Amino acid sequence: MNREISAFVDRYVKEIRNNNAAIFAGAGFSKSSGYVDWKNLLRDIAEELGLNVDKEHDLVSLAQYCYNKNGNRSIINDVIFEEFSKEKEFGVNHKILARLPIFTYWTTNYDSLIEDALADAQRVVDVKYNNKQFSITKPHRDAVVYKMHGDKNNPDEAILIKDDYEKYYREHAQFITALSGDLISKTFLFIGFSFADPNIDYILSRIRIDYGENKRQHYALIRKIKENEYENRADYEYAERKHQFFVEDLKRYNIRALMIDEYDEITNVLEEISRRLNNDNIFVSGSAAEYGDYEEKEAVEFIHQLSNRLIREEYNIISGFGVGVGSAVITGALQEIYMRRKTINESRLLLRPFPQGIENEDTRQKLWKQYREDMISRAGISIFLFGNKLENGNIVLANGMRSEFQIAKEQHNLIVPIGCTGYVAQEIWEEVNKDLAKYYNKVDADLKETFEKLNSKVDNNTLIDNVLKFIKLIRR
Repeated sequence: MNREISAFVDRYVKEIRNNNAAIFAGAGFSKSSGYVDWKNLLRDIAEELGLNVDKEHDLVSLAQYCYNKNGNRSIINDVIFEEFSKEKEFGVNHKILARLPIFTYWTTNYDSLIEDALADAQRVVDVKYNNKQFSITKPHRDAVVYKMHGDKNNPDEAILIKDDYEKYYREHAQFITALSGDLISKTFLFIGFSFADPNIDYILSRIRIDYGENKRQHYALIRKIKENEYENRADYEYAERKHQFFVEDLKRYNIRALMIDEYDEITNVLEEISRRLNNDNIFVSGSAAEYGDYEEKEAVEFIHQLSNRLIREEYNIISGFGVGVGSAVITGALQEIYMRRKTINESRLLLRPFPQGIENEDTRQKLWKQYREDMISRAGISIFLFGNKLENGNIVLANGMRSEFQIAKEQHNLIVPIGCTGYVAQEIWEEVNKDLAKYYNKVDADLKETFEKLNSKVDNNTLIDNVLKFIKLIRR
Protein backbone atom coordinates (compact mmCIF):
# COMPACT_ATOMS: atom_id res chain seq x y z
CA MET A 1 0.00 0.00 0.00
CA ASN A 2 1.51 3.30 -1.09
CA ARG A 3 1.95 6.32 1.16
CA GLU A 4 -0.94 8.28 -0.34
CA ILE A 5 -3.48 5.48 0.22
CA SER A 6 -2.09 4.83 3.71
CA ALA A 7 -2.58 8.51 4.61
CA PHE A 8 -6.12 8.35 3.22
CA VAL A 9 -6.90 5.30 5.40
CA ASP A 10 -5.81 7.20 8.51
CA ARG A 11 -8.02 10.17 7.64
CA TYR A 12 -11.00 8.02 6.67
CA VAL A 13 -10.79 5.99 9.89
CA LYS A 14 -11.00 9.25 11.85
CA GLU A 15 -14.06 10.25 9.85
CA ILE A 16 -15.71 6.88 10.54
CA ARG A 17 -15.06 7.25 14.27
CA ASN A 18 -16.59 10.73 14.13
CA ASN A 19 -19.65 9.39 12.24
CA ASN A 20 -18.76 11.55 9.24
CA ALA A 21 -18.00 8.88 6.62
CA ALA A 22 -20.08 7.70 3.66
CA ILE A 23 -19.73 5.23 0.80
CA PHE A 24 -20.75 5.66 -2.84
CA ALA A 25 -20.77 2.38 -4.78
CA GLY A 26 -21.00 2.26 -8.57
CA ALA A 27 -21.61 -0.59 -10.98
CA GLY A 28 -17.99 -1.70 -10.76
CA PHE A 29 -18.48 -2.62 -7.11
CA SER A 30 -21.05 -5.29 -8.00
CA LYS A 31 -19.13 -6.65 -10.98
CA SER A 32 -16.99 -8.97 -8.86
CA SER A 33 -20.19 -10.70 -7.68
CA GLY A 34 -21.17 -11.50 -11.26
CA TYR A 35 -23.44 -8.62 -12.20
CA VAL A 36 -22.77 -6.79 -15.45
CA ASP A 37 -21.75 -3.17 -15.80
CA TRP A 38 -23.76 -0.67 -17.83
CA LYS A 39 -22.01 -1.45 -21.07
CA ASN A 40 -22.75 -5.16 -20.88
CA LEU A 41 -26.27 -4.52 -19.63
CA LEU A 42 -27.00 -2.64 -22.85
CA ARG A 43 -25.01 -4.88 -25.21
CA ASP A 44 -28.00 -6.76 -26.65
CA ILE A 45 -30.02 -3.55 -26.94
CA ALA A 46 -27.20 -1.97 -28.95
CA GLU A 47 -27.06 -4.97 -31.28
CA GLU A 48 -30.80 -4.69 -31.94
CA LEU A 49 -30.22 -1.06 -32.91
CA GLY A 50 -27.37 -2.07 -35.20
CA LEU A 51 -24.80 -0.35 -32.97
CA ASN A 52 -21.59 -1.56 -31.32
CA VAL A 53 -21.74 -0.89 -27.58
CA ASP A 54 -17.93 -0.95 -27.37
CA LYS A 55 -17.81 2.11 -29.62
CA GLU A 56 -20.44 3.99 -27.64
CA HIS A 57 -19.55 6.31 -24.77
CA ASP A 58 -22.95 7.92 -24.17
CA LEU A 59 -24.83 4.89 -22.84
CA VAL A 60 -27.71 6.98 -21.54
CA SER A 61 -28.45 8.09 -25.10
CA LEU A 62 -28.13 4.50 -26.27
CA ALA A 63 -30.87 3.44 -23.85
CA GLN A 64 -32.97 6.40 -25.03
CA TYR A 65 -32.60 5.27 -28.66
CA CYS A 66 -34.12 1.91 -27.66
CA TYR A 67 -37.03 3.67 -26.00
CA ASN A 68 -37.55 5.95 -29.02
CA LYS A 69 -37.59 3.00 -31.40
CA ASN A 70 -40.11 0.94 -29.42
CA GLY A 71 -42.17 3.72 -27.92
CA ASN A 72 -42.09 2.19 -24.43
CA ARG A 73 -39.75 0.84 -21.72
CA SER A 74 -40.73 -2.83 -21.97
CA ILE A 75 -37.47 -4.03 -23.50
CA ILE A 76 -35.35 -2.00 -21.09
CA ASN A 77 -37.43 -3.17 -18.11
CA ASP A 78 -37.05 -6.79 -19.21
CA VAL A 79 -33.28 -6.42 -19.49
CA ILE A 80 -33.00 -4.97 -15.99
CA PHE A 81 -35.34 -7.52 -14.43
CA GLU A 82 -33.74 -10.49 -16.20
CA GLU A 83 -30.19 -9.52 -15.27
CA PHE A 84 -30.75 -8.47 -11.68
CA SER A 85 -33.22 -11.19 -10.78
CA LYS A 86 -30.29 -13.60 -11.00
CA GLU A 87 -29.30 -14.59 -7.48
CA LYS A 88 -25.79 -13.43 -6.71
CA GLU A 89 -23.79 -13.70 -3.52
CA PHE A 90 -22.32 -10.55 -2.07
CA GLY A 91 -18.54 -10.62 -2.09
CA VAL A 92 -15.79 -10.03 0.41
CA ASN A 93 -15.81 -6.27 -0.26
CA HIS A 94 -19.50 -6.06 0.59
CA LYS A 95 -18.84 -8.02 3.80
CA ILE A 96 -16.07 -5.68 4.89
CA LEU A 97 -18.18 -2.60 4.15
CA ALA A 98 -21.10 -4.03 6.11
CA ARG A 99 -18.86 -4.53 9.17
CA LEU A 100 -17.62 -0.94 9.15
CA PRO A 101 -19.63 1.37 11.43
CA ILE A 102 -20.71 3.57 8.53
CA PHE A 103 -24.29 4.81 8.53
CA THR A 104 -24.67 6.22 5.02
CA TYR A 105 -24.41 4.25 1.76
CA TRP A 106 -25.23 5.63 -1.70
CA THR A 107 -25.36 3.65 -4.92
CA THR A 108 -26.53 3.88 -8.51
CA ASN A 109 -26.83 0.07 -8.66
CA TYR A 110 -30.15 -1.74 -9.01
CA ASP A 111 -29.00 -4.89 -7.18
CA SER A 112 -29.47 -5.58 -3.46
CA LEU A 113 -25.93 -6.70 -2.57
CA ILE A 114 -25.17 -3.84 -0.20
CA GLU A 115 -28.37 -4.19 1.83
CA ASP A 116 -28.04 -7.99 1.79
CA ALA A 117 -24.53 -7.76 3.24
CA LEU A 118 -25.68 -5.29 5.89
CA ALA A 119 -28.54 -7.57 6.89
CA ASP A 120 -26.16 -10.53 7.06
CA ALA A 121 -23.99 -8.50 9.46
CA GLN A 122 -27.02 -8.17 11.75
CA ARG A 123 -27.54 -4.51 10.94
CA VAL A 124 -30.93 -2.82 10.63
CA VAL A 125 -30.87 -1.29 7.17
CA ASP A 126 -33.31 1.31 5.83
CA VAL A 127 -33.45 1.24 2.01
CA LYS A 128 -34.58 4.25 -0.01
CA TYR A 129 -35.21 3.78 -3.73
CA ASN A 130 -38.24 6.00 -4.31
CA ASN A 131 -39.52 9.34 -3.03
CA LYS A 132 -42.22 7.92 -0.76
CA GLN A 133 -39.67 6.09 1.36
CA PHE A 134 -38.10 9.35 2.54
CA SER A 135 -41.09 10.00 4.79
CA ILE A 136 -40.79 6.58 6.46
CA THR A 137 -37.99 5.79 8.89
CA LYS A 138 -37.28 2.19 9.80
CA PRO A 139 -37.17 1.77 13.60
CA HIS A 140 -33.73 1.26 15.19
CA ARG A 141 -31.97 1.56 11.86
CA ASP A 142 -28.17 1.69 11.92
CA ALA A 143 -27.58 2.01 8.17
CA VAL A 144 -29.33 3.78 5.29
CA VAL A 145 -28.88 2.72 1.67
CA TYR A 146 -29.92 5.31 -0.91
CA LYS A 147 -30.50 3.68 -4.31
CA MET A 148 -30.79 6.83 -6.39
CA HIS A 149 -31.39 5.01 -9.67
CA GLY A 150 -34.01 2.62 -8.36
CA ASP A 151 -34.28 -1.05 -7.48
CA LYS A 152 -34.26 -4.25 -9.50
CA ASN A 153 -37.76 -5.13 -8.26
CA ASN A 154 -39.20 -1.95 -9.77
CA PRO A 155 -37.59 -1.75 -13.24
CA ASP A 156 -40.26 0.59 -14.60
CA GLU A 157 -39.04 3.24 -12.14
CA ALA A 158 -35.33 2.67 -12.78
CA ILE A 159 -33.29 5.61 -13.99
CA LEU A 160 -31.73 4.58 -17.30
CA ILE A 161 -32.84 6.55 -20.36
CA LYS A 162 -32.12 10.21 -21.14
CA ASP A 163 -35.72 11.18 -20.32
CA ASP A 164 -35.22 9.86 -16.79
CA TYR A 165 -32.08 11.92 -16.29
CA GLU A 166 -33.59 15.10 -17.72
CA LYS A 167 -36.54 14.90 -15.32
CA TYR A 168 -34.54 13.66 -12.34
CA TYR A 169 -33.96 17.06 -10.70
CA ARG A 170 -37.74 17.59 -10.58
CA GLU A 171 -39.14 14.10 -10.02
CA HIS A 172 -36.43 12.91 -7.60
CA ALA A 173 -35.58 16.14 -5.83
CA GLN A 174 -35.49 14.32 -2.48
CA PHE A 175 -32.48 12.29 -3.59
CA ILE A 176 -30.68 15.37 -4.89
CA THR A 177 -31.29 17.23 -1.63
CA ALA A 178 -30.20 14.28 0.52
CA LEU A 179 -27.08 13.54 -1.49
CA SER A 180 -26.12 17.22 -1.63
CA GLY A 181 -26.40 17.39 2.14
CA ASP A 182 -24.28 14.29 2.64
CA LEU A 183 -21.60 15.49 0.22
CA ILE A 184 -21.37 18.70 2.21
CA SER A 185 -21.31 17.10 5.67
CA LYS A 186 -19.61 13.73 5.14
CA THR A 187 -16.41 12.39 3.61
CA PHE A 188 -17.23 10.03 0.73
CA LEU A 189 -15.27 7.12 -0.63
CA PHE A 190 -16.32 6.37 -4.22
CA ILE A 191 -15.79 2.73 -5.25
CA GLY A 192 -16.48 1.25 -8.69
CA PHE A 193 -17.85 4.55 -9.95
CA SER A 194 -16.93 6.07 -13.31
CA PHE A 195 -18.25 9.64 -12.68
CA ALA A 196 -20.02 9.52 -16.03
CA ASP A 197 -23.44 9.79 -14.40
CA PRO A 198 -25.22 13.06 -15.32
CA ASN A 199 -27.04 13.26 -11.96
CA ILE A 200 -23.85 13.10 -9.93
CA ASP A 201 -22.21 15.61 -12.25
CA TYR A 202 -25.13 17.99 -11.70
CA ILE A 203 -24.99 17.66 -7.91
CA LEU A 204 -21.21 18.00 -7.68
CA SER A 205 -21.32 21.07 -9.94
CA ARG A 206 -23.97 22.72 -7.80
CA ILE A 207 -21.99 22.11 -4.61
CA ARG A 208 -18.82 23.46 -6.24
CA ILE A 209 -20.58 26.66 -7.27
CA ASP A 210 -22.40 27.14 -3.94
CA TYR A 211 -19.49 26.35 -1.63
CA GLY A 212 -16.45 27.38 -3.66
CA GLU A 213 -13.25 26.42 -1.85
CA ASN A 214 -15.08 25.33 1.31
CA LYS A 215 -15.95 21.88 0.00
CA ARG A 216 -15.39 18.68 1.94
CA GLN A 217 -12.58 16.38 0.79
CA HIS A 218 -13.73 13.17 -0.92
CA TYR A 219 -11.82 10.19 -2.32
CA ALA A 220 -12.19 7.74 -5.19
CA LEU A 221 -10.43 4.43 -5.83
CA ILE A 222 -9.55 4.46 -9.52
CA ARG A 223 -7.71 1.87 -11.55
CA LYS A 224 -4.73 2.93 -13.63
CA ILE A 225 -4.78 2.66 -17.42
CA LYS A 226 -3.10 -0.57 -18.60
CA GLU A 227 -1.05 -0.62 -21.79
CA ASN A 228 -1.74 -4.32 -22.46
CA GLU A 229 -5.46 -3.54 -22.81
CA TYR A 230 -4.89 -1.46 -25.97
CA GLU A 231 -4.11 -2.62 -29.47
CA ASN A 232 -1.20 -0.27 -29.95
CA ARG A 233 1.02 2.22 -28.15
CA ALA A 234 -0.71 5.24 -29.66
CA ASP A 235 -4.14 4.21 -28.37
CA TYR A 236 -2.69 3.59 -24.91
CA GLU A 237 -0.96 6.96 -24.79
CA TYR A 238 -4.16 8.70 -25.87
CA ALA A 239 -6.19 6.88 -23.21
CA GLU A 240 -3.57 7.61 -20.56
CA ARG A 241 -3.47 11.29 -21.44
CA LYS A 242 -7.27 11.53 -21.30
CA HIS A 243 -7.29 9.64 -18.00
CA GLN A 244 -4.85 12.12 -16.48
CA PHE A 245 -7.11 15.00 -17.50
CA PHE A 246 -10.06 13.19 -15.93
CA VAL A 247 -8.22 12.65 -12.63
CA GLU A 248 -7.13 16.27 -12.60
CA ASP A 249 -10.69 17.44 -13.29
CA LEU A 250 -11.99 15.54 -10.25
CA LYS A 251 -10.04 17.96 -8.09
CA ARG A 252 -12.49 20.69 -9.06
CA TYR A 253 -15.03 18.83 -6.92
CA ASN A 254 -12.49 18.14 -4.16
CA ILE A 255 -12.35 14.46 -5.09
CA ARG A 256 -8.87 12.99 -4.79
CA ALA A 257 -8.15 9.96 -6.97
CA LEU A 258 -6.40 7.08 -5.19
CA MET A 259 -4.73 5.11 -7.96
CA ILE A 260 -4.63 1.31 -7.82
CA ASP A 261 -3.06 -1.15 -10.25
CA GLU A 262 -5.81 -3.80 -10.10
CA TYR A 263 -9.37 -3.93 -8.82
CA ASP A 264 -8.52 -6.60 -6.24
CA GLU A 265 -6.53 -3.93 -4.39
CA ILE A 266 -9.88 -2.50 -3.32
CA THR A 267 -10.14 -5.42 -0.91
CA ASN A 268 -6.72 -4.59 0.54
CA VAL A 269 -7.73 -0.97 1.10
CA LEU A 270 -11.02 -1.90 2.77
CA GLU A 271 -9.30 -4.51 4.94
CA GLU A 272 -6.75 -1.93 6.04
CA ILE A 273 -9.52 0.51 6.94
CA SER A 274 -11.17 -2.24 8.98
CA ARG A 275 -7.89 -3.24 10.64
CA ARG A 276 -6.95 0.29 11.71
CA LEU A 277 -10.48 1.02 12.80
CA ASN A 278 -10.43 -2.09 14.98
CA ASN A 279 -6.96 -1.54 16.41
CA ASP A 280 -8.48 -0.60 19.77
CA ASN A 281 -10.73 -3.68 19.79
CA ILE A 282 -9.30 -6.78 21.43
CA PHE A 283 -10.78 -10.25 21.04
CA VAL A 284 -10.12 -12.44 24.08
CA SER A 285 -10.01 -16.15 23.24
CA GLY A 286 -9.79 -18.69 26.01
CA SER A 287 -11.34 -21.64 27.81
CA ALA A 288 -10.19 -23.61 30.82
CA ALA A 289 -11.52 -26.66 32.62
CA GLU A 290 -8.22 -26.54 34.54
CA TYR A 291 -5.46 -23.93 34.79
CA GLY A 292 -2.19 -25.91 34.61
CA ASP A 293 0.58 -24.16 36.55
CA TYR A 294 -1.93 -21.70 37.98
CA GLU A 295 -4.18 -22.17 40.97
CA GLU A 296 -7.78 -21.55 39.96
CA LYS A 297 -8.10 -18.45 42.14
CA GLU A 298 -4.83 -17.04 40.79
CA ALA A 299 -5.84 -17.70 37.16
CA VAL A 300 -9.31 -16.18 37.53
CA GLU A 301 -7.82 -13.13 39.25
CA PHE A 302 -5.29 -12.74 36.40
CA ILE A 303 -8.02 -12.81 33.75
CA HIS A 304 -10.13 -10.40 35.80
CA GLN A 305 -7.25 -7.95 36.25
CA LEU A 306 -6.17 -8.19 32.60
CA SER A 307 -9.68 -7.41 31.36
CA ASN A 308 -9.92 -4.53 33.83
CA ARG A 309 -6.60 -3.03 32.71
CA LEU A 310 -7.47 -3.33 29.02
CA ILE A 311 -10.60 -1.25 29.55
CA ARG A 312 -8.66 1.24 31.68
CA GLU A 313 -6.10 1.62 28.88
CA GLU A 314 -8.97 2.56 26.49
CA TYR A 315 -9.14 -0.77 24.65
CA ASN A 316 -12.50 -2.38 23.91
CA ILE A 317 -13.09 -6.07 24.58
CA ILE A 318 -14.86 -8.65 22.43
CA SER A 319 -15.41 -12.14 23.76
CA GLY A 320 -17.60 -15.20 23.91
CA PHE A 321 -18.35 -16.99 27.16
CA GLY A 322 -15.42 -19.40 27.22
CA VAL A 323 -15.65 -21.90 30.08
CA GLY A 324 -13.48 -20.85 33.01
CA VAL A 325 -12.43 -17.61 31.27
CA GLY A 326 -15.46 -15.71 29.99
CA SER A 327 -16.97 -14.83 33.37
CA ALA A 328 -13.70 -13.31 34.61
CA VAL A 329 -13.33 -11.29 31.40
CA ILE A 330 -16.84 -9.90 31.80
CA THR A 331 -16.60 -9.01 35.50
CA GLY A 332 -13.18 -7.41 35.08
CA ALA A 333 -14.37 -5.25 32.19
CA LEU A 334 -17.68 -4.30 33.80
CA GLN A 335 -15.98 -3.36 37.06
CA GLU A 336 -13.89 -0.76 35.22
CA ILE A 337 -16.69 0.37 32.90
CA TYR A 338 -19.43 0.73 35.47
CA MET A 339 -17.98 0.90 38.97
CA ARG A 340 -15.38 3.52 38.07
CA ARG A 341 -17.10 5.37 35.20
CA LYS A 342 -20.67 5.06 36.51
CA THR A 343 -22.07 4.23 33.09
CA ILE A 344 -22.53 1.32 30.72
CA ASN A 345 -21.02 1.85 27.28
CA GLU A 346 -21.99 -1.04 25.01
CA SER A 347 -19.17 -0.28 22.58
CA ARG A 348 -16.58 -1.07 25.27
CA LEU A 349 -17.64 -4.69 25.82
CA LEU A 350 -19.17 -6.85 23.08
CA LEU A 351 -20.28 -10.31 24.20
CA ARG A 352 -21.36 -13.08 21.85
CA PRO A 353 -22.44 -16.25 23.68
CA PHE A 354 -22.35 -19.30 21.45
CA PRO A 355 -25.83 -20.72 20.69
CA GLN A 356 -26.45 -23.95 22.56
CA GLY A 357 -28.88 -26.83 22.17
CA ILE A 358 -28.19 -27.46 18.47
CA GLU A 359 -28.24 -31.23 18.12
CA ASN A 360 -26.93 -31.54 14.57
CA GLU A 361 -23.13 -31.45 14.77
CA ASP A 362 -22.57 -30.01 11.28
CA THR A 363 -25.14 -27.25 11.82
CA ARG A 364 -23.68 -26.39 15.23
CA GLN A 365 -20.10 -26.21 13.95
CA LYS A 366 -21.10 -24.12 10.94
CA LEU A 367 -23.00 -21.64 13.12
CA TRP A 368 -20.20 -21.46 15.68
CA LYS A 369 -17.68 -20.79 12.92
CA GLN A 370 -19.83 -17.88 11.72
CA TYR A 371 -19.99 -16.54 15.27
CA ARG A 372 -16.22 -16.73 15.60
CA GLU A 373 -15.68 -15.01 12.26
CA ASP A 374 -18.10 -12.24 13.19
CA MET A 375 -16.48 -11.58 16.58
CA ILE A 376 -12.92 -11.64 15.29
CA SER A 377 -13.79 -9.47 12.28
CA ARG A 378 -14.65 -6.69 14.74
CA ALA A 379 -11.22 -6.86 16.41
CA GLY A 380 -7.72 -5.81 15.41
CA ILE A 381 -5.94 -7.74 18.15
CA SER A 382 -6.54 -11.27 19.50
CA ILE A 383 -5.32 -12.46 22.91
CA PHE A 384 -5.10 -16.21 23.59
CA LEU A 385 -5.34 -17.65 27.12
CA PHE A 386 -5.15 -21.28 28.32
CA GLY A 387 -7.20 -23.34 25.83
CA ASN A 388 -8.44 -26.65 27.21
CA LYS A 389 -11.78 -28.30 27.83
CA LEU A 390 -13.32 -31.34 29.47
CA GLU A 391 -14.32 -34.07 27.02
CA ASN A 392 -15.56 -37.49 28.11
CA GLY A 393 -14.05 -36.95 31.52
CA ASN A 394 -10.63 -36.02 30.14
CA ILE A 395 -8.84 -32.68 29.76
CA VAL A 396 -8.10 -32.06 26.06
CA LEU A 397 -6.89 -29.13 23.99
CA ALA A 398 -9.65 -26.74 22.90
CA ASN A 399 -10.07 -27.10 19.14
CA GLY A 400 -12.36 -24.04 19.11
CA MET A 401 -9.49 -21.86 20.29
CA ARG A 402 -7.28 -23.26 17.55
CA SER A 403 -10.02 -22.33 15.04
CA GLU A 404 -10.12 -18.81 16.46
CA PHE A 405 -6.37 -18.53 15.95
CA GLN A 406 -6.71 -19.54 12.30
CA ILE A 407 -9.53 -17.03 11.75
CA ALA A 408 -7.54 -14.29 13.48
CA LYS A 409 -4.61 -14.94 11.14
CA GLU A 410 -6.85 -14.92 8.07
CA GLN A 411 -8.34 -11.60 9.16
CA HIS A 412 -4.87 -10.14 9.82
CA ASN A 413 -5.39 -9.66 13.55
CA LEU A 414 -2.33 -8.93 15.66
CA ILE A 415 -1.71 -12.09 17.70
CA VAL A 416 -0.97 -11.98 21.46
CA PRO A 417 -0.45 -15.55 22.78
CA ILE A 418 0.09 -15.69 26.55
CA GLY A 419 2.13 -18.87 26.37
CA CYS A 420 2.71 -19.22 30.11
CA THR A 421 -0.99 -20.08 30.55
CA GLY A 422 -0.29 -23.35 28.72
CA TYR A 423 -2.36 -25.61 26.47
CA VAL A 424 -3.40 -24.15 23.08
CA ALA A 425 -2.08 -20.71 24.09
CA GLN A 426 1.35 -22.33 24.61
CA GLU A 427 1.17 -24.00 21.19
CA ILE A 428 0.23 -20.71 19.52
CA TRP A 429 3.11 -18.95 21.28
CA GLU A 430 5.55 -21.59 20.00
CA GLU A 431 4.18 -21.37 16.45
CA VAL A 432 4.42 -17.58 16.35
CA ASN A 433 7.87 -17.64 17.93
CA LYS A 434 9.23 -19.62 14.96
CA ASP A 435 8.75 -16.62 12.67
CA LEU A 436 7.87 -13.36 14.41
CA ALA A 437 8.28 -11.39 11.19
CA LYS A 438 5.37 -13.33 9.70
CA TYR A 439 3.03 -11.91 12.33
CA TYR A 440 4.43 -8.47 13.19
CA ASN A 441 5.70 -5.59 11.07
CA LYS A 442 8.59 -4.24 13.11
CA VAL A 443 10.48 -7.00 14.91
CA ASP A 444 13.29 -5.56 16.99
CA ALA A 445 15.12 -6.59 20.18
CA ASP A 446 12.51 -4.96 22.42
CA LEU A 447 9.64 -6.81 20.75
CA LYS A 448 11.49 -10.15 20.89
CA GLU A 449 12.31 -9.71 24.56
CA THR A 450 8.75 -8.75 25.46
CA PHE A 451 7.35 -11.67 23.44
CA GLU A 452 9.63 -14.04 25.38
CA LYS A 453 8.17 -12.73 28.63
CA LEU A 454 4.68 -13.80 27.53
CA ASN A 455 5.89 -17.37 27.98
CA SER A 456 7.26 -16.86 31.50
CA LYS A 457 5.08 -17.33 34.58
CA VAL A 458 5.50 -14.34 36.86
CA ASP A 459 3.18 -12.50 39.24
CA ASN A 460 -0.06 -11.27 37.71
CA ASN A 461 0.75 -7.56 37.70
CA THR A 462 4.09 -8.10 35.96
CA LEU A 463 2.55 -10.39 33.34
CA ILE A 464 -0.24 -7.90 32.63
CA ASP A 465 2.36 -5.13 32.24
CA ASN A 466 4.22 -7.35 29.74
CA VAL A 467 1.01 -8.03 27.78
CA LEU A 468 0.15 -4.33 27.57
CA LYS A 469 3.68 -3.40 26.56
CA PHE A 470 3.65 -6.05 23.82
CA ILE A 471 0.32 -4.76 22.47
CA LYS A 472 1.77 -1.24 22.22
CA LEU A 473 4.86 -2.57 20.42
CA ILE A 474 2.92 -4.50 17.77
CA ARG A 475 0.54 -1.57 17.13
CA ARG A 476 3.41 0.71 16.08
